[in-house]
Amino acid sequence: MNTETKEFSIRTIIGPMMAIIVGMIMVILDSTVVNVALPGLVKDLNSDISTLQWAITGYTLALSAVIPLAGWMTDRFGAKRVFLITIALFTLGSVLCAMAQTPEQLIIYRVIQGLGGGMVAPIGMAMVFRLAPPEKMGSIMGMLGIPMLLAPALGPVLSGYFVEYSSWHWIFLINLPIGIIALIVGWKYLPKAERRAVPSLDILGIILAPIAFATLAYAVNEGGESWTSDRTLISLSIGVIALIAFIFVELRQKQPLLELRVFGSSDFTRGIIIAWITQIALFGAFVLIPLYLQGIKGYGPLKTGLILLPQALASGVFMPIGGRLFDKIGVRPLALTGLTIVTGALFMFSQVTVDTGLGYIMTALILMGAGMGFSMMPLNTHILQAAPRSLVGRVTPLTTAAQQVMVSFAVAGLTGFLTSRITTHMKGTGGDLPAASITAYGDTFVLAACIAGTGAVLSILLRRPKPKEEEKPADDAANSAMMMGH
Repeated sequence: MNTETKEFSIRTIIGPMMAIIVGMIMVILDSTVVNVALPGLVKDLNSDISTLQWAITGYTLALSAVIPLAGWMTDRFGAKRVFLITIALFTLGSVLCAMAQTPEQLIIYRVIQGLGGGMVAPIGMAMVFRLAPPEKMGSIMGMLGIPMLLAPALGPVLSGYFVEYSSWHWIFLINLPIGIIALIVGWKYLPKAERRAVPSLDILGIILAPIAFATLAYAVNEGGESWTSDRTLISLSIGVIALIAFIFVELRQKQPLLELRVFGSSDFTRGIIIAWITQIALFGAFVLIPLYLQGIKGYGPLKTGLILLPQALASGVFMPIGGRLFDKIGVRPLALTGLTIVTGALFMFSQVTVDTGLGYIMTALILMGAGMGFSMMPLNTHILQAAPRSLVGRVTPLTTAAQQVMVSFAVAGLTGFLTSRITTHMKGTGGDLPAASITAYGDTFVLAACIAGTGAVLSILLRRPKPKEEEKPADDAANSAMMMGH
């Protein structure tokens, strides 16, 4: 580890960083572009919203299903090879999506996209974590975090532009040149990571993990409409049973698919719980704000995307600052400050009305972006640092898979709450839908602000991890993995 630190220079990491960032931008963009394009897809493919919603749900479920496999795949075949294969599969899926002639074809091709894209983020983050020296970790992970926050905001802008001025096909075709660039840069600059001997294939884990994550994501998605429907209850039951069985199996494995023993680290556990709370508040707001701008203010998709840009720009500005400060002062003050700012911004959104000016809305967006920049990547970096360094390849799939479930829960939970509040307020306003909707949005933003505020309070419990002490929770599995890795 000391040798890596001495040999480190910005030139050694800029090439791999470019390959990883390009790949991550491409995958994250496609998590948001289809939302804006749905009306055009419905018209061109002669379908309906309920059918084509599966183009979004299928993509999310495919992401959730393959994320847990990332750690085992990289150990078995090497991180560089698997990363390039997943980028190629995602690019192929994108081209197929652009060629889709029926709703069924689009849904299938989106699943192919998700199967490729699910491993890109956990493998990319693990590679960067191994390349970066400990004293530069916050700054470099802050650079990596820029596309993670910029891409969701840029997705609606690009999608809105293509839908209004060209064709929905281009929201997928744009991935072809980006994918080719990522493959070329990755082939040239990504280091050949060592392959680790995998003594036994965790077959039960490989079967149970996709079932657990995919069915839970589906249950939460369906729960946005009704938590008591047969489909929701059946899928939720299957997901919970599969998750319990998966946890039991993984804790008994010497080389598990996901390294759950890392939860033995109190620093890791505190950090990831706060990260989950933050993700629920933030990603729920990502859905609510465009809905408000288009449904209440009546803005078009392109204008909505452009209004969201200040949030993305603020995130891009403050994330590297947060990364540099993380190296100096640690995670606690950054998480506390960032989540307090996010809480205030969400309370600002709870006060919006149909007459609220753009200046007020954009101020709240800038504050939310700044708060995200201060808190999100320092939290993620803290979580990785709290885990044994040799197990990062197994921890990033764990955290990424859990994030997918949290994002699904945030979207379904907050939109479901919004719908129920609209129904409630309709009774109090005598059937006045606009008035009921505005009040319901206010209630939902207050809920999101309370969730973010809970994260801010809990962030007081964070502390700098002690690496040597944190090796212990992983027990024999960590020691054997370290021996194979070094």
